[in-house]
Amino acid sequence: MHVITIRLSQWGSKSLGDQGYSAIEILRYYYGSSMYINTAEEIAGIPLSWPGELLDIGTRGDKVEQIQDQLNAISNNYPRIPKIAVDGIYGERTQNAVRVFQEVFGLPETGVVDYRTWYKIQEIYVGVTRIAELNP
Repeated sequence: MHVITIRLSQWGSKSLGDQGYSAIEILRYYYGSSMYINTAEEIAGIPLSWPGELLDIGTRGDKVEQIQDQLNAISNNYPRIPKIAVDGIYGERTQNAVRVFQEVFGLPETGVVDYRTWYKIQEIYVGVTRIAELNP
């Protein structure tokens, strides 16, 4: 019973909060003085949301440019995906890069960026660029 009490001592964090301890003070109480909380003025590089429409031949704009840039970053780790110009114009080369991406990641090979493809590109992009990791 004594061992369980020691292991569950962190459940006392609510009472520490009720006593006015800050989040960092509570962490340091349980895990030592070397604990810290990262903060940032601005978070950049997080992919933007689904544009709400298919990206296909003839589509132009920032969302196409974003996908082109992300596909190029992904191709650094997956060289079967061809590098393409980042010009914001969804042409045949972009369509081909999307088709290869879809093939590599087991999606229907349409060459069109639909909802599912969009978010798979975002997922892989975050993984290969490691933008979700914080380094102290």
